[in-house]
Amino acid sequence: MNVLKYFLVGFLFGIVLTKSEAVSWYRIYEMFQFQSFHMYGIIGVAVATGVVGIQIIKRYNVKDIDGFPIEIQEKPKDNARYWIGGISFGLGWALVGSCPGPIFILIGAGFMPVVIVLIGALIGTVIYGALKSKLPH
Repeated sequence: MNVLKYFLVGFLFGIVLTKSEAVSWYRIYEMFQFQSFHMYGIIGVAVATGVVGIQIIKRYNVKDIDGFPIEIQEKPKDNARYWIGGISFGLGWALVGSCPGPIFILIGAGFMPVVIVLIGALIGTVIYGALKSKLPH
């Protein structure tokens, strides 16, 4: 029963992404061609929501589900890891036409070639795990 809430949130997340057309390969293609504001608007709303949420957590000392204060650690200011991660994520997103979130949504919607993308994502995760100690963090 405890796992049911996660399936429910995932299900709702899938509906929102599908209805907003955030899982549409064409919308992602438009974004990378700078032809449409649609995806940039969705990403902008997500970033703004995150900024507001973090500010609420910091200003009002919000506690987690167990009653402990949520602590947001400062990130190192080195740029290499952000450039490497951002470029590899962006290239993968542009080549595949999907970020990791919608992979399961697309498979659930019947787009079976996306199984290849899922396999690639899992292989990439294994490679990252093997190289993690050698990468800038």
